[in-house]
Amino acid sequence: MKLMALQLLLWHIALWMVPEAAPLSPASSLPQSFLLKCLEQVRKIQADGAELQERLCATHKLCHPQELVLLGHSLGLPQASLSSCSSQALQLTGCLNQLHGGLVLYQGLLQALAGISPELAPALDILQLDVTDLATNIWLQMEDLRMAPASLPTQGTVPTFTSAFQRRAGGVLVVSQLQSFLELAYRVLRYLAEP
Repeated sequence: MKLMALQLLLWHIALWMVPEAAPLSPASSLPQSFLLKCLEQVRKIQADGAELQERLCATHKLCHPQELVLLGHSLGLPQASLSSCSSQALQLTGCLNQLHGGLVLYQGLLQALAGISPELAPALDILQLDVTDLATNIWLQMEDLRMAPASLPTQGTVPTFTSAFQRRAGGVLVVSQLQSFLELAYRVLRYLAEP
């Protein structure tokens, strides 16, 4: 129990110390209504992800993503970056592109988890829909501000899960990575929403 609490504490400390969490410079020209809607959507996705994590833990006893890190490396699970959101000279276009691209990446990873188990399918579907909705809202805002790239980003290569265990363990890892990404995204959006 103490080891688990220590691991959780170290994980949270690492999350707050990552370079992407550095303060941003004021540079937002985004509508307040858009930012507030995105903040609300991020919190909903985080709640959906937490529910899926709890169900994976309760149903399949896969409760600790840190125990599955080696499997994650062997599966080749990619991670999204928000490096354009962290510099002192915030690159708003680059930051929005990375937010959108990260969400597209997680859409693909969540789709790869299809068939995880009948009990978890509804929670996974809700999570996928919410991630898609947020990605769409960001893309539409980028188009409105004429910041969108000429073409939509692709999902890239997603892992192939060869067993039910890999799919379930991959689910734990993907949701954990998504939660970390969303926490950073939330902090960026919250900062941009400040007057």
